Amino acid sequence: MKKVWLLFWILISSIGLGMVLFSTPRNQPTKASYQTNEPPPQQEIEYKSYTLPQSVMHTLLMPKTSRFSVTPVVSPTLETVEDMAAKHQTVAAINGGFFDPVNQKTTSIVIRQGVLIADPKLNERFINNPKNAPYLDKMLNRSELRRYICGETIRYDINIRESPIPSGCRLVDALGGGPSLLPELGLIQEGFVSVANGKIVRDALGSNRPNARTAIGITRDGSLVWVMVAQKPENPSNSGMSLPEVANFMKSLGVEKAMNLDGGSSSSFYYKGQTFYGKVDSNGNWVR
Repeated sequence: MKKVWLLFWILISSIGLGMVLFSTPRNQPTKASYQTNEPPPQQEIEYKSYTLPQSVMHTLLMPKTSRFSVTPVVSPTLETVEDMAAKHQTVAAINGGFFDPVNQKTTSIVIRQGVLIADPKLNERFINNPKNAPYLDKMLNRSELRRYICGETIRYDINIRESPIPSGCRLVDALGGGPSLLPELGLIQEGFVSVANGKIVRDALGSNRPNARTAIGITRDGSLVWVMVAQKPENPSNSGMSLPEVANFMKSLGVEKAMNLDGGSSSSFYYKGQTFYGKVDSNGNWVR
């Protein structure tokens, strides 16, 4: 079995030096600098929660100037987010891309340290499903979070699979998901929604219905923001957010690029010993 998690490694660089397989620390200057200007101070990550009428929003801001980095991890078995966080000794973790609940194989691409470690093209149910055939090209070209090394700097981006790597940069990690939420919704372009005669005839994510959701975004200055939308136990059938609502919420946080991750019953978020789940069942109990 294989479930894909987007595991946010948030490690102090001096600690992360011994774990470069999973977390590449921000590069430190190797030559003396004779500039009189001091470097900008490093900023800490910031967790916040927002209680809204139909949901509770859990957010984490990782400033561009922070000492932390992010990378995806694939679990070989179905594990809770807190178990994954404990195993890898990370401070924060969130679920990632999509997988097939029948064969437990990935339907999202994952690249770690330049190596392809999860490939939807190897999922026979995904590739050979006749229902996917009309949309397969779009499904294989969905949005992904990317981590580049560009000279001596780390840069994050969200783009579709077939988009080129910027000149002077090297792709280190990538985690597929989708659709794009900002600057615009990519539901049709990425094969999640189909329209015929002006009507939606297929909506794989129930995009306009409230549900538990997970997403990640990038602000103008390159900071990362991730969001987990939790339902309310007292209103299990009509709480959460639609994807357009998630996009608008992230835009209000200053996010300019954003993409959806696997939501619903997969929605989960771990931060400094606390675990939050997003989906509730019909009795108002958290789905873990």
